[in-house]
Amino acid sequence: MIYRLWGRGCKLKKDKKGQVISELREEFDKAKALIFTDFRGLTVAELSELRRLLRKENIKYRVIKNTLAKIALEGTPVEVAKSHLKGPVGVAICYDDPAQTAKKVLEYSQKNDKLKINSGVIEGKFCISDDIKAIAELPSRKILLSVAAGTFRASLGKMAGVLRATLSTFMYAMNSLKTKRNG
Repeated sequence: MIYRLWGRGCKLKKDKKGQVISELREEFDKAKALIFTDFRGLTVAELSELRRLLRKENIKYRVIKNTLAKIALEGTPVEVAKSHLKGPVGVAICYDDPAQTAKKVLEYSQKNDKLKINSGVIEGKFCISDDIKAIAELPSRKILLSVAAGTFRASLGKMAGVLRATLSTFMYAMNSLKTKRNG
């Protein structure tokens, strides 16, 4: 993978940098959410624990060079975050459910106060840390979709009842008119 390309001292040759940038750009293109964190003070064991927690939810956590990340962000849906890459940055990359990603990163940052949430990009929109905390409080995508489906189903049921009542009233009126003319 691209992150094993650099050795001690993090010196990459030009062709390797190009490879890293193209692979990062591919990841950023597919991402529904990126959450930028400051990981200073975390030990290797704590970073491994964070990665394990996120990997269970199909979320990648990467520590990347800002200069390479800025180049890779150009022309992607998450380009709005380019100016906010300062200092050591770790990125949680989500391909599925942005709310779940925000929950998991926030959960770990509450457990380990060394991890700070700086900002993020969720479905193309730049978010500050307070926005990410608000998104983390939202129910998961599956729950929101099931609530929406239930609402639509209830609305359709009510509409069917209203139409049935209108049709029944019309039929009673027609029967009454028929009885009046025959009688």
